Amino acid sequence: MDAVTRRRFIETVGAAGALAAVSPLARVAGAGAGFRGQVCFFSKHLPAMDGQRLGKTMKVLGFDGVDLTVRPGGHIDPKRVAQDLPPFVEAVRKEGVALPMITTELLSDADPAARPTFETAASLRIPYLKPGYYRYKFADARKELADAGAQFRTLAALAARSGVQLGFHNHAAYIGGGVWDIVPLVDSLDPAFVGYYFDVRHAVVEGGDGGWRSAFSAAAPRIKMIALKDFYWEKAAAGWRIKDCPLGEGMVKWKPYFAMLAQAGFHGPVSLHLEYEIPGGTLEAVEANTIAAATKDLAFAKARLAEAYV
Repeated sequence: MDAVTRRRFIETVGAAGALAAVSPLARVAGAGAGFRGQVCFFSKHLPAMDGQRLGKTMKVLGFDGVDLTVRPGGHIDPKRVAQDLPPFVEAVRKEGVALPMITTELLSDADPAARPTFETAASLRIPYLKPGYYRYKFADARKELADAGAQFRTLAALAARSGVQLGFHNHAAYIGGGVWDIVPLVDSLDPAFVGYYFDVRHAVVEGGDGGWRSAFSAAAPRIKMIALKDFYWEKAAAGWRIKDCPLGEGMVKWKPYFAMLAQAGFHGPVSLHLEYEIPGGTLEAVEANTIAAATKDLAFAKARLAEAYV
């Protein structure tokens, strides 16, 4: 797959009966009998693909599912979620690929798209939803946290009414990036509908070695889904900066992390992200290189899952 070209890939997945004809060696090996969750691809990284093509691509590569962007600029415009999400989901699922989670920018029930998004996801039996990010202004952190909590509670109420589960994403530099500042909020809400979308990359950025471990320990009983990314600190002319990279090439300690996930009994959706730079002089080249990068990172993730979940 490192040398894959767009033309070769289209020929592979576009021909009649292509999925049945693909050699088992062309797919990434399974994650091991012990892990019962679904390893998904974050659709942000292949924005030009429609549902059918995205489903076929993920099936060939060996992904179990798709984490679909339902947000401005994403695969689904939230203003048209009731009209556009059902056919897109149907097209993905027709290819034998699951769609267990959606990524949104919802912050409260005041957003006109909030209720339609929850209701449409529920009607399609999409169990998990990631909301948007609450920002610190660093003027009055306590008040800013309280205001974010009040907004998030309105989404929690929608989650309870619809049956769709919320996962709060611990994204560095935003409210909740350090996990501990939102533990009291999440602990006060119904665990059947509200938990964490745990991101170990951001936990390491925010807390270092001991910090990510304590963050995981705090979140573990209520982790709904997880994101997989890696990074390292790089010293540039302007100072230290975060450099995203493929899985296994950065600072995340993957073996102990997956061991902790297994010990915690996590079997939810896993969303694989490619936040690092993908080379390519044309859109076609970027897409082909994205597919190659996804294949490599998926193999790494499934190998770690197989080691941990025995």
